[in-house]
Amino acid sequence: MNYEIRQQDKFRFIEVGEGEPLVLLHGLFGALSNFTDLIQFFCYHYKVVVPMLPLFDLDILHTSVGGLQKFVYKFIESRNYKNIHLVGNSLGGHVALLYVLRHPERVKSLILTGSSGLFENGMGDSYPKRGDYEYIKRKTQLTFYDPAMATKELVDEVYEIVNSRLKVIKIIALAKSAIRNNLGEELNRIKQPTLLVWGNNDTITPPFVAREFNRLIPNSELYFIDKCGHAPMMEVPEEFNHILHKFLTKLDESAAVA
Repeated sequence: MNYEIRQQDKFRFIEVGEGEPLVLLHGLFGALSNFTDLIQFFCYHYKVVVPMLPLFDLDILHTSVGGLQKFVYKFIESRNYKNIHLVGNSLGGHVALLYVLRHPERVKSLILTGSSGLFENGMGDSYPKRGDYEYIKRKTQLTFYDPAMATKELVDEVYEIVNSRLKVIKIIALAKSAIRNNLGEELNRIKQPTLLVWGNNDTITPPFVAREFNRLIPNSELYFIDKCGHAPMMEVPEEFNHILHKFLTKLDESAAVA
């Protein structure tokens, strides 16, 4: 299913459905395609919103997790979303964490999957290795439990990024920013109900990272999915959607009772 990418000022985004906003933040090599199954399922229950994060468009000074958080803040203010269910994968989870720490008043719940913010493995010491397609293919496959998930289309997208000198500089800046921006001492301030969905075979943010998030975020619950890597919403979308839907339904029921 194709969705119209809307433009408002400098913001490009999709917005599908009605109800409370379910805002989805993609990761460092992420794109709209990462959330296809999630959008199709939840657009019948929520207003699903996916802003296109300007990973390669910010000036180098603001090419950081903090810079992306400010962009998300301005986007949400411009759209005046309230009672947001904020979903973040990988770097997008890190941005979501920063946002809820800075602007908790607009967020109703937080959902993290494969999030950075505590610890993450990079693409290796030799990354990014330009011009070596097979190397990029192998590194992309490591995102998933099933290497077949790294389709030619996906590998081509990553290959195109790492063969642009300017994009490589931005990728390195964002990756270094994520490593420097450790949120361990701040996470106990998050009061929103938080769902953690993690692949048991995630090699980028391994399972111990999820357990640490669960320990540090007071009102959080953790689900592991077997035979799944760093992007559960892509690799096992039905199970991911089931877990998320159950979590959101329970929130709605609790609110109704209250």
